[in-house]
Amino acid sequence: MNGRGQVLHFGGQVVKNVAGYDVSRLLAGTLGLILELSIKVLPRPVAEATLKFDMHATDGVRKLNEWDGHPLPICSSAWRDGTLALRLAGAEAAVKTVRTTLDGEVVDAVADRFWIGLREQTDPFFAVIEPRSALWRLALPSIAEPLHLPGAQLMEWGGGQRWWITDTDPQTVRISAKQAGGHTTIFRAGSAYDRNAGVFTPLPAPLMKIHRGLKAAFDPARIFNRARLYPDF
Repeated sequence: MNGRGQVLHFGGQVVKNVAGYDVSRLLAGTLGLILELSIKVLPRPVAEATLKFDMHATDGVRKLNEWDGHPLPICSSAWRDGTLALRLAGAEAAVKTVRTTLDGEVVDAVADRFWIGLREQTDPFFAVIEPRSALWRLALPSIAEPLHLPGAQLMEWGGGQRWWITDTDPQTVRISAKQAGGHTTIFRAGSAYDRNAGVFTPLPAPLMKIHRGLKAAFDPARIFNRARLYPDF
């Protein structure tokens, strides 16, 4: 439902169904309310295994990209504190073969707690944020080298999503991410962190003009989540 009270319908109840503008992807948060949606679900995999490898962050990025070029049943990955964790899921024979081939340490006993901790951010990595620090989420190309800046880092999604807890100033964080080919978002911040930096990366003027036009078309009275993305939205 948009800001005019109109109920809009897009797509169909299939895996892929987009004709014309894919408007439904825009609506979450600031342009309207999602009243009904269709969700694709999959059965749980027959077999799972989690492997652990001791390696530097740079080697972890390179290994993840190397493995990504092969048909391996990898469904999750995470690196932190010199350890790369790899989650395999799929047919029993495939998981068993890859587990033997990659020759990592099997850590199935604590795997569920570890992966759930990352998903729900109950892992110790996310537990403590100092007053002058912030938890940043960086979206980078998977091949981007680790950023050598102060603070704790954690890599997920094959190296494409990176979490960084740091007291580094926001401008330095955003410049570093941009130079690496990505962008950043402040996910959580300590009580004394610079709140004037904005949660999201500032947009260039032409792109901001498009955003303002979309907001005016869908929510002209500025009803939904004011200032959630940018102060003038």
